[in-house]
Amino acid sequence: MPAFFDVHCRNMQLTPILHGVCAGFESGSWRAKQLSHYLMEWLPEFCLSFSEHESIKGTNAVSQLRAAAQTVYDTDKYDRRGEFGELLLHALLRETKQTQLAISKIFFKDSVNNTVKGFDAIHVLDTPQGLELWLGEVKFYKDISKAIADVVVELEGHFKDDYLKKEFLLITRKLDPAWSGTPKLKELLHRNTSLDKVTATIVVPVLLTYESKTTQSYTEASLVYKTKLEAELTQLHQRFKKANTVTRVRIELFLFPMASKEELLEQLHKRLVAAQDI
Repeated sequence: MPAFFDVHCRNMQLTPILHGVCAGFESGSWRAKQLSHYLMEWLPEFCLSFSEHESIKGTNAVSQLRAAAQTVYDTDKYDRRGEFGELLLHALLRETKQTQLAISKIFFKDSVNNTVKGFDAIHVLDTPQGLELWLGEVKFYKDISKAIADVVVELEGHFKDDYLKKEFLLITRKLDPAWSGTPKLKELLHRNTSLDKVTATIVVPVLLTYESKTTQSYTEASLVYKTKLEAELTQLHQRFKKANTVTRVRIELFLFPMASKEELLEQLHKRLVAAQDI
């Protein structure tokens, strides 16, 4: 299947690695509607447990999609929900990195409209060098300055020893026994395993969305647009690098410029409301 996202800047030589990703344009407009449709395709995997997702078949596909949509939220205050950013990160990782979802964090919401604290994505990636644990952080914002400021504080808190040990305990308790990756991940996160060994396997995809003046100023992914956007993304990468203090794990920075956050939210809201009523 062709990729959805346009990758306008991918620099593996930078520290952290930079991925500049855009939804692209169609018929003179930024693809907010198309992005909302694409994210809906990932919704069941994002929301359901491994066993539930594996059980989807013709007779229950509609009901499972309805359950997934209802799990995301049950409120009209959708502009303040963080789940949309987490869904976007999930889709980005699955498409661009081919990771596997270890835990559907949203599946463990304890009540309607409660957010779940902790990492915003828990994925794994099997590599020739061994298992990598991808622990994501998302700031689904309009303002890139605020996104950078808030995420560096969160990163600093999340990579202290005590926090990591508590999170690893919670992760192992939530792993689906039916998932083939459960034994290997449980072994990695076992209390007897040195934290040094675990952190050596961790990759942190940091997704920062923002409203981009460059993206707002163009109607197609022309060469001029790509050149200006790459310069913008590189500058923002330097701002993040200067602010970030976490060095014990490998970070990959995903910057996602938008023409309009409100438009994307409205489109996602329409799709989710419709899916809850099917």
